[in-house]
Amino acid sequence: MKPEKTVLLVGSPNVGKSAVFNALTGHYATVSNYPGTTVEVFRGMTKIASENWQIVDTPGMYSLFPVTEEERVTRRLLLREAPDAVVHVTDAKNLERMLPLTLQLLDAGLPLILVLNMMDEAEREGITLNIARLENELGIPVVPMVATRKEGLAELERVIRHYRKPRRTRAPVTFSSALESIVQGIAQHVPVEYAAHISRRMIALLLLSGDEEIGQDVGKVPEYQHEKVATLLTSASRSFSSPTSYLVAVQYRAEARQIAGEVSAFRDQRPGFKERLSALMTNPLTGFPILVAVLYFGLYRFVGGFGAGVVVDFLEEAVFEKYLSPLFTKFCQRLIPWPVLTDLVVGEYGILTLGLRYAVAIILPIVAFFFLVFAIVEDTGYLPRLAMLTDRIFKRFGLSGRAVIPMVLGLGCDTMATMVTRTLPTRRERVISTLLLSLAVPCSAQLGVILALMEGRPLVFMVWSGIVGLLLVAVGWLSNQVLPGSAPLFYMEIPPLRLPSISNVLLKTFARVKWYLTEIIPLFVLASVLIWLGRLTLLFDLLLRVLQWPVRWMGLPPESAGIFLFGFFRRDYGAAGLYDLNKQDLLTNNQIAVASVVLTLFLPCVAQLLINFRERGWKVGVAIAGTTLVIALGTGWLLNMALQGLGVVL
Repeated sequence: MKPEKTVLLVGSPNVGKSAVFNALTGHYATVSNYPGTTVEVFRGMTKIASENWQIVDTPGMYSLFPVTEEERVTRRLLLREAPDAVVHVTDAKNLERMLPLTLQLLDAGLPLILVLNMMDEAEREGITLNIARLENELGIPVVPMVATRKEGLAELERVIRHYRKPRRTRAPVTFSSALESIVQGIAQHVPVEYAAHISRRMIALLLLSGDEEIGQDVGKVPEYQHEKVATLLTSASRSFSSPTSYLVAVQYRAEARQIAGEVSAFRDQRPGFKERLSALMTNPLTGFPILVAVLYFGLYRFVGGFGAGVVVDFLEEAVFEKYLSPLFTKFCQRLIPWPVLTDLVVGEYGILTLGLRYAVAIILPIVAFFFLVFAIVEDTGYLPRLAMLTDRIFKRFGLSGRAVIPMVLGLGCDTMATMVTRTLPTRRERVISTLLLSLAVPCSAQLGVILALMEGRPLVFMVWSGIVGLLLVAVGWLSNQVLPGSAPLFYMEIPPLRLPSISNVLLKTFARVKWYLTEIIPLFVLASVLIWLGRLTLLFDLLLRVLQWPVRWMGLPPESAGIFLFGFFRRDYGAAGLYDLNKQDLLTNNQIAVASVVLTLFLPCVAQLLINFRERGWKVGVAIAGTTLVIALGTGWLLNMALQGLGVVL
């Protein structure tokens, strides 16, 4: 289906943009990273009347004056894609907070449609909105919706189909006479060709706010009068005691407050069960016990106990060991006459007998159950409340509550979570979060195997979780002290608590498992091939012999050297190796504790290491890898010495 027209969906996080996207497209979407970034942009197709429309779900943004990489990507899309319509999706309960972006989009001259989503929740909270008056105030179509139930979808499609950019919208937001004079002066010097898709006035405001990206882009246009604009910018910086970006933001908020006050009516509502539960989730006295309960039942019992225990044991013993592995071996030995190639496919480290078995029998169940839990937690609206709860703690690490999203996602896949750190606003926060993900946040497969090993071993679990948690705190605190930069700011929309939608949960779980499998199976095959080549060239044996030295220092059997080498190919590969060693009764409880701690802290896997290099640069990537290696081996040695010296038997 070739698109004839394009609609861009924009809006803050947690306002239901994805629900509107799904309602318009029927879930059929392609996901791509915007060129030069790792921020995802979702594109889907739909037919409205007889025309094919491309619907683009952009990353969340609070303002056209960007702070995060997500906002920069969305702003670039608005500048460069020339959409036929821009649909601003808002939370109807928080109109005053939503309208500054609406006014900015209007002042940018974009073909705008305003969607008031979650109207049902606004009504439950006693909020009534005068839609006709809001349309008149803004001069654009306003569509009330409940996107999760597709209420208002037909009206939105009708508005999109018949949309024509109004000849006259409301007058642009104006500033003090002195600032307004400078804005108009800069706008006159913005080349017309650069402002083909966005107004010269908005370009002027972005330049006044010190937007380096816009400054570089517009500076490439030959007609741009750089010296005259620079003079006006210097004049602005000297004329006002506050930054011009602050003055601009204050005026947009004032206009939004006035409009919201004119179109909104409120009636007193007593807090309901959801509001009281939401308050409990963000109160430290009750929020942390709730978090412990979520982690215990969601991760420890469900992912670790059921997924990594019951399901993995069934697939390992009843399916692979009993049927598939002997069948693969018998078939390949008959079909392939060369032992060296047979070894590649069904040998000790073969593609089918090790790679496929690890990927399907051990890793897949754990990852699938983790993503199921994550989708449920995400769909209820708990994650933003968790971010609010942990913000004060993360501040100690030089991070904000916003970092809880990649940290929790790291429990699913650290590679994916490292890419998500691009949403953090400062380079300092991205470096600190990448270091913590590389060091002390185990992925779901690794975590599931480790938790399964520790079931029935409470002392081992206490030692492992205590040491990893202590190092997470210590390294985070030290990073905050050493790395230059100021404390991060934090703001996030808090959506209402909801019962999770079964269809949403299943769709999200399926999409993430599909993504994980398309990434993991080729890497497991590659790992088997590399191990096979390493054994043929004796390089693998050499590396194992080298690793046996630190392994002995940590009081572990020589066979455990392989799990750390496997862990470098993929963390979950190493965890699966640890699982095998335990099945062979080669490890004591003390050794399980030491091996689990070191494996958790060990070098990031190859995929994450490459992402670290791409996201943070090779120097930072090497520094993070070296730091994690030294901490992992040093901690393992110290733990073994402490257990032996104190005569502790776990």
